[in-house]
Amino acid sequence: MKLSLFLKEAMLAGAGFILLSSGVLAQQGPPPAVVELVKARTEMMAPQVYVPGTLISQNDSRLSAEISGQVLWVAREGTLVQEGDEIATIDSRSIKLTIARNQSQIKRLEARVKYLKSDLRRTVDLAQTNNVPASRLDEAESTLAMTEQELAQAHIDLELSELSLERTKVRAPFPGRVVARLAQSGEYAVPGRQIVRLVDTAHLEVTAQAPVNLAAILSNTQHVSLRQGDKVLNAPVRALIPVGDTVSRTMEVRITVPEGRAFVVGTAVQIGLPSSEPEQVVAVPRDALVLRREGAYVFRIKDDNTAERLLVQTGAASGNVVAVLGEIKDGDDIVVRGGERLREGQVVAASPMVAELNEH
Repeated sequence: MKLSLFLKEAMLAGAGFILLSSGVLAQQGPPPAVVELVKARTEMMAPQVYVPGTLISQNDSRLSAEISGQVLWVAREGTLVQEGDEIATIDSRSIKLTIARNQSQIKRLEARVKYLKSDLRRTVDLAQTNNVPASRLDEAESTLAMTEQELAQAHIDLELSELSLERTKVRAPFPGRVVARLAQSGEYAVPGRQIVRLVDTAHLEVTAQAPVNLAAILSNTQHVSLRQGDKVLNAPVRALIPVGDTVSRTMEVRITVPEGRAFVVGTAVQIGLPSSEPEQVVAVPRDALVLRREGAYVFRIKDDNTAERLLVQTGAASGNVVAVLGEIKDGDDIVVRGGERLREGQVVAASPMVAELNEH
């Protein structure tokens, strides 16, 4: 009997504790949601039209032989080389023999010139005492002059042979990667025959065909958007080729790809080009947009640190920044990280690092 009474009192005490704990938790509420904020900012932006583009290398060369000879070695496909590195070798034995002959010819002519100079001095001394005719003096001077010219020609022949020897080593004119071997070891090379294809995979650009009616809007160094899948980045226009195609009514645009970006030559991308003059809009990062079936919305943080959900319409885009139409104003605090799980009116706490709208 006493045991049963004790159990009832314990159960009533436990229930009271649970109710008390629930009340305290209800008063405290859930902890604030941690988010990152960015300030909406007024920007000059223009609507964009996307055209297809292709990643190409700024340096893509098919290197050829400059002399004739048997190909001894060619770098394998995929080899990464620096400027000046050897990527193919041509047999140089006959050229080395020519160099040896040129050097021998130079030594012979140098000895001949030395002798003729001594002979000229003796002839001059004899001519002063009228012991030799004047024609003999003229002959000595002429022979020395012609031999000196032969010596100069021999030096030129030696330089040409040394240049030919250097050309037996095909060297990379720029850093890059060997893409294809166009000649194999044992084959015979002649001047102009392609031996290897070398592609610079670090310095890339995009080529695209833009409508000619955009020529008045586009300009060199102007930044446009590059889009590949869900990746978007800004890049400057390197050159506008002001020659339109009469059939497609397009002109070529070259866009420099920022270094360090992991792109493969030949990759297809989309180029966002302005379709009209820019106008003033309110812009936020793309990451601030929360996309749902009913549309796109953002969370604005009010003065009491609560989240306010606002439906918006997206407009022009530039890189990772997009124009929004709605109740957002310049300077509003917008959630850029953590908005997917926010609810209307939920209390938030900004993370220590507040993002700024400065990359677009």
